Amino acid sequence: MAEPIRILVVDDERPLVGVITSYLEREDFGVLHAYDGPSAIEVARAERPDLILLDLMLPGLSGLEVCRQVREFSDAYIVMLTARDDEADKVATLTAGADDYVLKPFSPRELVARIQAMLRRPRNSGAPTVIHHGALAVDLESRDVWVDGRPVVLTRTEYDLLTAMATRPRAALSRRELIDEVWGPDWYGDEHVVDVHVGHLRRKLGDVAAEPRFVRTVRGVGYGLAGIPR
Repeated sequence: MAEPIRILVVDDERPLVGVITSYLEREDFGVLHAYDGPSAIEVARAERPDLILLDLMLPGLSGLEVCRQVREFSDAYIVMLTARDDEADKVATLTAGADDYVLKPFSPRELVARIQAMLRRPRNSGAPTVIHHGALAVDLESRDVWVDGRPVVLTRTEYDLLTAMATRPRAALSRRELIDEVWGPDWYGDEHVVDVHVGHLRRKLGDVAAEPRFVRTVRGVGYGLAGIPR
């Protein structure tokens, strides 16, 4: 029997944690809990959850700082929970490494549906392949990435964005197409989440937007693999 997908719920509002937990457990998710920033990091490091629901305002350490520290050792999906509907806060959560954010108050049913959509990733089929693009190599089986022969550690979202482009090397992919590939067709929210994660991906690949080796910006459309003859 397969192990259940495990979700770490981090919030200092214990009644809310209880409500979220009951909805998640109805869908057969395994649920872990933490109620402050330092404990969240400890649990994430020890238990390696698949997804983390992380409140922005936490005692001990802020959700943003927890997110940054967790990103140093985990590629778990991170969904930030915030009561602040402010553009700067949204950008800050994504820049810290979150995959998505949800505004409080929210419907627990909608939250679960959003989580399920995020966890529904496309599966690669067929023979094992390694995609080579100049100095870039992407292993579709092991999910390893190398640039100039050195390994590059990517989050799940960054890797899936890269493979979406690498498996369709001649395509100019819109933000919506990339969202459908990486977050799933049921995902809704600000499509500029793609820009933030592409920025992280480029930095890790040592890419420069003005003179891209690997990821090009297609003005007015989205992104694609750089250096492919048209």
